[in-house]
Amino acid sequence: MKVTVKNQQESTGAPTQYSEEIDLILLCNIFWRTKWLIIGVTFVFAICSVGYALWLPDKYRSDVLLFPVEDNSNSSTGGALLGQLGGLANLAGINLGGDAATSQKVRALATLESRAFIQEFFETHELVVPFIASRPVSSGVVEIDPTIYDEENETWIRQVPPPLQQVPTPWEVHGKFMEVLTVEDDPATGLVTVSIEWYDPGQIQQWLTWLIEDLNDKMRQRDVMESMRAIEFLNEQLSNTQLIDMRNVFYNLIEQQTRTVMLADARDEYAFQTLDPAVSPDQKSSPNRRLICIIGTMLGGVIALFLSVLIHFIKSRNDA
Repeated sequence: MKVTVKNQQESTGAPTQYSEEIDLILLCNIFWRTKWLIIGVTFVFAICSVGYALWLPDKYRSDVLLFPVEDNSNSSTGGALLGQLGGLANLAGINLGGDAATSQKVRALATLESRAFIQEFFETHELVVPFIASRPVSSGVVEIDPTIYDEENETWIRQVPPPLQQVPTPWEVHGKFMEVLTVEDDPATGLVTVSIEWYDPGQIQQWLTWLIEDLNDKMRQRDVMESMRAIEFLNEQLSNTQLIDMRNVFYNLIEQQTRTVMLADARDEYAFQTLDPAVSPDQKSSPNRRLICIIGTMLGGVIALFLSVLIHFIKSRNDA
């Protein structure tokens, strides 16, 4: 019985190995008979990938490294008053501590990517036309596309499918700007990197500089307005109370908000301090033409092999 089982295993294993050898030889024969098809398809894909890679315009990337500025004016008095004044401070719109730096940072980053801030940024610096209507003419050089915007009459003449409109809306501008803007927050160090990828390296540097300046100004103005409203509210409460302890509390809160207003005017980089400013890049960031050509050629080779096998089996079925 043992000998019989061994012979059965050997007899069943031999045809499998022989069949695998036949299949491999068959594939090699198929590829050899259709070698010109494989070479032709691969060559066409290689040429197309080279043409596509050369057709893609160069893009440049610049970034700015930021460090969030801590608000010491709030944290110095906030810790002592937080326990007894939490409800009153929230009613007045005052931040009494906790992680003040993180709160300021989160607000600033949310503002940076908000639709309202981006709309105000584009309107202030008149960037809608150069951003939406620009087209690359050579590496690092752009011009206004005359089929999109008529510079002489200052009118939009582009033809776009609905729901887009002929005149770009803030929604469209914000969506397209988010495609070129990248904001990276490093939780380990707290550093923030803001980068823009665009066709014109000079425009990138200017846009990033304006963006951070406007963000700092926006956060400064917002905090000053909130502090002024808080001071007004606290003065009203101060005039309506006769309790000495409560009056001391109000005085401390008013002092804190007054300090916030004074420091806001004295600090240029209010929300973020620039550690590494934006520069005009010399080298392109994309496209990676070599990788595009390699992937295109490999894809063509795989498709060519598949076609050769498919053609063989179709012919075999028809002959049968």
